[in-house]
Amino acid sequence: MTNLSAPPVLRHMGVAAVGLSAVFAPSQAKAYEALPLECLCDALPFLDTAPTWNAAAGAPGAAAESPPAASVESEIDAQRRIIAEQRALIDQQNVMLAEQRQHIVKMQGQLITQQAQIDRLSSFALAEAPLDMFRGTGMGQGIAGPALPGPGSDAVALPDAPVGEAPPPSESTAERVAAVPEGQGVLTRAGNLIFEPSFEYTRSSTNRLVFRGIELIPGIQIGLIEATDADRDTLVGTASLRYGISDRLEAEVRIPYLYRNDRIEVVQQRDEGIVRSIALREDGVGDAEFSLRYQFNRPVGQKPIFVGTLRVKSDTGKGPFEVGYDEFGVATGLATGSGFWAVQPGLNFLMPSDPAVIYGGAAYLYHIPRDVNKLVGEVLIGRVDPGDAVSANIGFGFALNPRFSFSLGYRHNYIFPTKTEIGDTNQKSNYIHVGSLNFGMSYRLTERDVLNMGFEIGVTEDAPDVSITLRMPFGGKL
Repeated sequence: MTNLSAPPVLRHMGVAAVGLSAVFAPSQAKAYEALPLECLCDALPFLDTAPTWNAAAGAPGAAAESPPAASVESEIDAQRRIIAEQRALIDQQNVMLAEQRQHIVKMQGQLITQQAQIDRLSSFALAEAPLDMFRGTGMGQGIAGPALPGPGSDAVALPDAPVGEAPPPSESTAERVAAVPEGQGVLTRAGNLIFEPSFEYTRSSTNRLVFRGIELIPGIQIGLIEATDADRDTLVGTASLRYGISDRLEAEVRIPYLYRNDRIEVVQQRDEGIVRSIALREDGVGDAEFSLRYQFNRPVGQKPIFVGTLRVKSDTGKGPFEVGYDEFGVATGLATGSGFWAVQPGLNFLMPSDPAVIYGGAAYLYHIPRDVNKLVGEVLIGRVDPGDAVSANIGFGFALNPRFSFSLGYRHNYIFPTKTEIGDTNQKSNYIHVGSLNFGMSYRLTERDVLNMGFEIGVTEDAPDVSITLRMPFGGKL
């Protein structure tokens, strides 16, 4: 059964109706007087007046002591007090929400800072650290990594003591490219001055057989047979200075000093054999060079880094037309330079490919022609245009450990013919292919001293037999 509860207005109206009925119907009121009050309350359950009548019956003087108006006022005060407490609680919660908003904003700033640090660390982990941070400093020595906030920093909380086991040292890009050929490595850091002495030994030998005449039948020849056996040894000591102008630009000056020793043996067969031996020695300053290198882009992931080069070669050395000649036009001395100015633009690249670094590049050497106007023997040499050259190379560097690394590569040069005015005629030489295999090694002696060795082995007829280079850079920030 469902209990019905009347609204408060109906309750009071019911009470009033009962009172009125008692006043205007005395006979019935007397009958009701015989009934107990509890029965009346039970007879009107839908008016929900039982609590009121019970309270009135239990406390006859309550109406006099606490009138209904005072009770209503006390309830209103209680409600006001509750509302005031709730408002105070709401104000307190608003203050807490404001503080939490400030904390969220602060944490968002910390997340942005940490993400930037993660990006920097990721670039360093993939060998995308700027290459200008490594060259001339050895293999990783003195390299300032990304600045990380320490313990207690507002940016990030790091442990005050080492946690776990340190990971094994990883090979940096500088270690992998330390053994690559000269000019292919990373740039010098801004403000650093590097002095790099180098010594290069080159051995070249040729054996040629020349026949000038006619061959009547196989094995019977009429004319001149000339056989030439030439052995040439060259030792070059070079003083090189490199300076980092900015993070992406470096300048270099090279001054070589050469010592040459040539032994030539010529065998000519006419009516009787003629053997002539020539031994020549020469030493002196070679052609000084000035170079600029510029890094076009920053390293990003495994993408290549491009470095543009511009080399200018002077004619400070003794040229081939400045040595003496005998009456037959045979040189009586050796040249220490080309005798011509030259400009060589080029483009190199380095591409990290863990655990190696791939390098390569291409260049064009332009010789500036000039008028020699000199007698060689009895022949006047006029304008000479030395053949230009196109060169390209490719290879890779690999670090076996933090101390030792090596590189393998190939270089090829195509030399265009040289055009020479000899008397009233224009002569043109043949083109030349010079190809060589390159092998390099690098070993770190100390934290700042690195020994580099390079080997170049000729694989074409016109290439030198072997070339060995020893380099060791010194220096640091000015």
